[in-house]
Amino acid sequence: MNIENTKAQMRKGVLEYCILSVLKEEDAYVAEILDTLKDAKLLVVEGTIYPLLTRLKNAGLLSYRWEESTSGPPRKYYGLTETGKLFLNELTDTWNDLQQAVRVVTTQKNTNHE
Repeated sequence: MNIENTKAQMRKGVLEYCILSVLKEEDAYVAEILDTLKDAKLLVVEGTIYPLLTRLKNAGLLSYRWEESTSGPPRKYYGLTETGKLFLNELTDTWNDLQQAVRVVTTQKNTNHE
């Protein structure tokens, strides 16, 4: 079994939640989103994030706007919609429940069942 593949699958499973969380406080463009994920040791490439942002936008969770940049072409800023905020709240509850369940299972002492 390939540990790197398993680790990548675990990261992919939480990537949507992390992206929505990054946008919780303020709108951001792709480079800012990628930097935030990178700072958290979630290495994501542009080829992964663009389809994901499009899917989240098509699902009504994100909106975007173009903003002129002083250092190059206009930037596309993504932000949460009201639906996206509600969805993020639900995901946060689910994530907290899942973390607790995993903590219980992974720290539980083995007991003999005879």
